[in-house]
Amino acid sequence: MSKEKLFISSHAPFWHNGTSVATKNYDIMLAALPAVVMGLVQYGISALAVLSLSISTAMLWELLINLARKSPITIGDGNAALIGLLFGMLLPATAPWWLVVIGTFIAVVIGKQIFGGLGCNPFSPPLVALAIITLSWEGIINFNAALVDYDFLENMIYPLTSAKIILKAESGLLEYSASALFLGRQSGGIGATFGLGLVVGGVYLILRGHIRWEIVLSFLVGLFVTALIYYGVNPDKFATPWIHLLAGYSLIAAFFLLPDDSSSPVNVVPMLIYGAGAGFLTILIRNNGVFVDGTVFAILLLNLASPVLDKIRPRAVGKGVEHA
Repeated sequence: MSKEKLFISSHAPFWHNGTSVATKNYDIMLAALPAVVMGLVQYGISALAVLSLSISTAMLWELLINLARKSPITIGDGNAALIGLLFGMLLPATAPWWLVVIGTFIAVVIGKQIFGGLGCNPFSPPLVALAIITLSWEGIINFNAALVDYDFLENMIYPLTSAKIILKAESGLLEYSASALFLGRQSGGIGATFGLGLVVGGVYLILRGHIRWEIVLSFLVGLFVTALIYYGVNPDKFATPWIHLLAGYSLIAAFFLLPDDSSSPVNVVPMLIYGAGAGFLTILIRNNGVFVDGTVFAILLLNLASPVLDKIRPRAVGKGVEHA
């Protein structure tokens, strides 16, 4: 027996807290409600149309895939509806119907189902769709052009565009207050501009245990510190860290996109690296890349690195078993 391997097995310490996939998805949709309501108030019936079409078509694509595969119907778990809601929140209220339909197809079929369905997707499905749409029809989701007729903006242009084209504060186009940005007085995606609502919803998700605070905090800190360094080097060229933190997709990414279960790490140290890396790359792309908002591509790159990051784990504690 001295040369033989001894296989030891034990019962895993499994514990169930009583929640379900459906409960979590519906909780996330509930948490997104304040930001969605503000978007509907600001943009009106066109925003409602985009969100309704996005949610319904996402569920339709999920149902069609279930039927084609002859698998159990899964639209009841709320995941397809959540994907549709998040994707719609990222779009301008003027997005054409065909763009919404194509986007939800990409999100559900290519971003999720092609990898095996719920829990198997290596990338955030709404971001897969938005990235492909950005590369294909960037002009359609140009917030300055798309939202020019909305008078609630008080002639303010998209904050990140202001930073991108290096407008100086004396021109009057960079007079953004942190409080105004935080309360949604800016152009952007239907559900991505109301910072207060996104933070309230995000805190609710953290308290419910649906997302990890380590990812959220490390992303926000990484983004803010990187933007602060750029601003400190050249304040006339780069936007303040507060604009980067409160404008664009920063807050919706921190609380609703980056902590996606399937595409984010599960260990603490990898979570911190994952979040901070996404924040760093976001500012790097915004300030040095060709895209106005680098959040989408930054998160997708970190999604790709997530399995590698999760290999970073603490050393096992205890005594090894000989020949095990």
